[in-house]
Amino acid sequence: METLTMTEKPNTPSELENAATEAADNEVYLPALGIREIMDLIPHRYPFLLVDRVTEHVQGKRIRGYKNVTMNEPFFQGHFPGDPIMPGVLQLEAMAQLGAVLMMSTAAAKGKLMVFAGMDNVRFRRMVLPGDRLDMEAELVRFRAPIGKSKCCAYVNGELAVEADMVFSMVNRNA
Repeated sequence: METLTMTEKPNTPSELENAATEAADNEVYLPALGIREIMDLIPHRYPFLLVDRVTEHVQGKRIRGYKNVTMNEPFFQGHFPGDPIMPGVLQLEAMAQLGAVLMMSTAAAKGKLMVFAGMDNVRFRRMVLPGDRLDMEAELVRFRAPIGKSKCCAYVNGELAVEADMVFSMVNRNA
């Protein structure tokens, strides 16, 4: 395995698709994930699976991914007819799902399910519309089993759309 320094993060799809690569400061870069791999990690399914791809994943530390927002989304039928806007609660849910994928890469998550436990400092900065790509990132701020906190942000075309501090809890599956 190739060792990377912090200034040599994987940049190309082939680098991201390689097996996990350990950086000099013990950061483990995991491969990019497509929809099937995401579905293997979290239980969400259409129409409630709100992460399309993971583009960067540093095990147990941070993650980046996106949701392609299309006019075909079922929520646009009622939010709002003639003036479709992605509901803010679904933007938050998308970031929470990305955070769940981040946590599922840790040893502590084996046999567990990540559930929303709360959120703080939520701010919506711009509307998310059909045709937008919601680029999301989550960084683990604190984890003391079974509770953790992550700082999450989402962007459209590089412009901040929403930010929040999210609290999650690990519970046993089928609890």
